[in-house]
Amino acid sequence: MIAREYARSFAAVRLGDPTPRLWGRLTWNPRSWFEPFGSGLLPILILILWAVGSSYLPPPVAYAKPAPIDPNYFRQRTRGVVITSLAGPVTNLVIALPAALLARIAISSASAELALGAFAFAFANLCLAFFHLIPIPGLDGARLVALLLPPRAAELYRNADAYLPLFVLVVLFVLSGPVWAIVYAFVNAVLRSVSGFPAPFVP
Repeated sequence: MIAREYARSFAAVRLGDPTPRLWGRLTWNPRSWFEPFGSGLLPILILILWAVGSSYLPPPVAYAKPAPIDPNYFRQRTRGVVITSLAGPVTNLVIALPAALLARIAISSASAELALGAFAFAFANLCLAFFHLIPIPGLDGARLVALLLPPRAAELYRNADAYLPLFVLVVLFVLSGPVWAIVYAFVNAVLRSVSGFPAPFVP
């Protein structure tokens, strides 16, 4: 989560937005990115569901305190929003793919522990990448969708960011079926092609 938000901050600064640097958020310090619900309670809840062997196994997802970005500074606003919105998911993919490849190599070398650790690391990062592309206000997918909306609707959509924890709970417990099916489908496709193994659970 730190890597993905740092990537968003770094991309924004390179595109002309000084906000992340002025707010002291161009940093790898975990305390700057910790969000009580998204970085604390949410992953703990999901971990408990997996640990007790629940029949409902949501993907290991979470979110950090978002990087402060002001698109008004971008020289090309639409291009800047697209780049900063994709910076996080792309970062998780860049982290996940070598780990998935390491899992393939390790299992062929009879190193089961290393293979399992690398596979779990790749799985978690892929879940983060595709989860954040869901168009929930506050996530990267919503920032991309807002570009397609009329100005007034886009403003209302962006203002709903404050209700991100509520939206996540709705997705987690009410709309979980179709949403997680989509996330797992993409995660499973990447894991199978790179590591040679499917995701541990596909609804």
